[in-house]
Amino acid sequence: MNAICLQPVFKSIVWGGNRLKTDYGFRSDLSNIAEAWMLCAREDGDNLVQGGEFDGQPLSAVLKRHPEYLGAKAEGAAEFPLLIKFIDAKTDLSVQVHPDDAYARAVENASGKTEAWYILDCDEGASLIYGFNKTLTKDEFRRSIHDNSFLEHVNKVPVHKGDVFFISAGTLHAIGGGILLAEVQQNCNTTYRVYDYNRLVNGKPRELHVDKAVDVTVTAPPESRPEVFTTPFGRGLCRCRYFTMSELTVTDEKQFDVGGDSFVSVLVLEGEGTLDVGGEALTLKAGASIFLPAGIGTAVCRGTYRALISTL
Repeated sequence: MNAICLQPVFKSIVWGGNRLKTDYGFRSDLSNIAEAWMLCAREDGDNLVQGGEFDGQPLSAVLKRHPEYLGAKAEGAAEFPLLIKFIDAKTDLSVQVHPDDAYARAVENASGKTEAWYILDCDEGASLIYGFNKTLTKDEFRRSIHDNSFLEHVNKVPVHKGDVFFISAGTLHAIGGGILLAEVQQNCNTTYRVYDYNRLVNGKPRELHVDKAVDVTVTAPPESRPEVFTTPFGRGLCRCRYFTMSELTVTDEKQFDVGGDSFVSVLVLEGEGTLDVGGEALTLKAGASIFLPAGIGTAVCRGTYRALISTL
């Protein structure tokens, strides 16, 4: 059993920029890289393995042959549980909301989407939308969408590098322009748009999903932001029933164990160094994405780098 290095999957979207090319050295012929999917095993995005015994194979194919790599917490799962991305918002994303599991399964035949954001960098004065600034009724929410006044009721939050936001299903949200972030989420892309700034794509506005958005949105101010806690990897950033997200900071040498409960995703945010696990030493730099199978044992980190660690 060895660590699995992954190639990102790139997505070009109307609001995207090119910081992922300049900051992380990603190469793509796309006009922009709005999203780099760093851990994914989906029909619309499947990481290819880079190097090792599975070189060139899709991650989904590897996991189909080795479901034990996911760990006990994912035993019997119908699909890969997580989707991890870099997102580069050159301009504002649409104001949107995601359904919970019950609604998504009933209406979309899919899982819901709860997610968390870690702000990697941002322009001075950048902000995002995070829920509402007061409680509305469903009817008031619907009317505010139709009369174009609902932006008066949203909670607009200035952001800074290192901020963390937990976006539970049902939370109205929008990433603002000038923000670069990492996102850990349930493996679902079901999105209900409420507002898209009258943007045109190929001469037409993007579809809105007002009725479904009203159905699933929690029309009250959000709960407090996540509190920092401690994990075996270092600083805990966010935890919920779907995932735990931590920040690993290596300044010389650090180690952690990968037990049988869950795989571990290592996403290098900055710096460089090595990761020694399973008898193999990997050279890491910013933008590297490593999948550590459940039960692989002790990982030894050396160098000077910072990584986002995600587990079930």
